[in-house]
Amino acid sequence: MNRPEGNLDPARAAAKGRGTALRPPNRFERVHAEDDLEQLDPADELLPGRGVATEYLPDDSQTIISQNDSPDIPFRFSLNPYRGCAHGCSYCYARPYHEYLGLNAGIDFESKVLVKYRAPELLRAFLARDSWLPEPIIFSGVTDCYQPAEREFRLTRGCLEVACEARQPIAIITKNALVTRDLDILRRMAADRTVSVALSITTLDAELARTMEPRTSTPAARLRAVRELSDAGVPVRVMVAPIIPGLNDFEIPAVLQAASEAGAQGAGYTVLRLPLAVRPIFLDWLERTQPHKADKVQTLIRSTRGGELSSSKFGARMKGEGLMAEQIKQTFSVFAKRYGLDGRKAPLECGNFRPPAAPSGQRRLF
Repeated sequence: MNRPEGNLDPARAAAKGRGTALRPPNRFERVHAEDDLEQLDPADELLPGRGVATEYLPDDSQTIISQNDSPDIPFRFSLNPYRGCAHGCSYCYARPYHEYLGLNAGIDFESKVLVKYRAPELLRAFLARDSWLPEPIIFSGVTDCYQPAEREFRLTRGCLEVACEARQPIAIITKNALVTRDLDILRRMAADRTVSVALSITTLDAELARTMEPRTSTPAARLRAVRELSDAGVPVRVMVAPIIPGLNDFEIPAVLQAASEAGAQGAGYTVLRLPLAVRPIFLDWLERTQPHKADKVQTLIRSTRGGELSSSKFGARMKGEGLMAEQIKQTFSVFAKRYGLDGRKAPLECGNFRPPAAPSGQRRLF
């Protein structure tokens, strides 16, 4: 849908350095407040969303490891030091999780980040349990463990130190080049074959990334991170995720070539889906920033989701279905093979695990 900039709803045009300024209704709340901005100009600095600062709120969770049994997800255990994410990606599937906290999936998700201050301590306690049989734990199963909060709180690093001590296998998923800050730990873990890293690279277009993923590292910085990790001996893959039909699908060959040249050992992808509150947020972003492509992109997304914008169907929700999804699959397969990124990921070593010292300092008898 084409819409001139001057006719934009002020609330939609107000986000500055954010993925969205929207406050979509929380599906668990009966009452929803809406801003009445009819008389305000889109340039008004007092509009909601203008210069919204990130708030860090304490998360008093008593456990740090989450478990899933989804057949679409290739891991069982994950760790997330933060809830919410200041990266502000307009397509982020994790946004609806904020609704469980009584917050919204829009600007609250980006600006109200919950911090699990005890994350390293809780991981230590988990790994020290007699019942733990080591298998890989994924860092960033939901929100990015190297988002901007990590610069200040260093909880991901603290958790890596615990994992390194225990020789606990860890796989990291991130789109932030901050991961290279921890190369000293990652090198040691790589030597024990207990770590791998996947960098998400959605596009090579810096301007598209700036608007779609406003507080992430630039594509060039992510490729540099791939190179630095590879040079340090850390197994690294690239995730072209999500692929958005009609917007970035044509970049698949170029992204895979750049990833290969940077030293990536493998690659994977997912196709965009828009569940729950992600839908209005992404569609609003699409109409604001890509007005001439919006209709086409929506149509192509629907073509991969049986006429809908999302699908929860196991076996299809990550890659989509239909002709467009098949074209994406074939394109990815051809160029992943061409650039040597189609090999199987080497398994992480679980056999050398040694329980860390318990937080209490109590020593183990055996």
